[in-house]
Amino acid sequence: MGGVQRHGSDGSAVIRLRAAGLILLIAHLVLVGWLTLRPLDVMWVTAANLEPLAGIKADLAMGPVEAARRIGEGLLLLAPLGVLLPMAGGRLAVSPWASLARTVVAGALVSLGIELLQTAVPGRVVDVDALLLNTTGVALAHLAVVPAWRGRLRRRQGPGGGRGRGSAGGGARGRGAGVRGVGVLRDDVSQGATPRIPRVGIAP
Repeated sequence: MGGVQRHGSDGSAVIRLRAAGLILLIAHLVLVGWLTLRPLDVMWVTAANLEPLAGIKADLAMGPVEAARRIGEGLLLLAPLGVLLPMAGGRLAVSPWASLARTVVAGALVSLGIELLQTAVPGRVVDVDALLLNTTGVALAHLAVVPAWRGRLRRRQGPGGGRGRGSAGGGARGRGAGVRGVGVLRDDVSQGATPRIPRVGIAP
């Protein structure tokens, strides 16, 4: 029963974690939409950047402080998706590389959707470097958090279930051996002692 209770508590913990992941994921996407799809009241806008790394090179030309701010914003915008997407999925036994690939693809699709929607928003322009930075941020966040988090949860689940099953199996084997021993003892008692033939003396 201890193993079953431990397994049930771990299962409910995973369910709670998944629910929290879904709530945080929705909240984050709403925040990202508000930050990136608001119309901007500006006098002029730059042209759309469709050349990879051109925008990053322009940021670097502005100096280390401004470059760090601009590049950091691109990396951090969707980085929480690297953790929230696996968290909302709630799966523990999964290949690390497959999980990384799925998460990065999902993050790239979200970033691409934002860039496409920005074409219809006043003051916003398409920037392919934003797509690259957003996707890189998702991948880095996933690698930094998710493998260690899943490994910790698997270690918490594994030993409890093993001990419970082992003790139950040992108890069953012990009871089986005891029943067989009692059966043999009862057979011996019912049959009684082995009769002995009395010796008959030979007359001289």
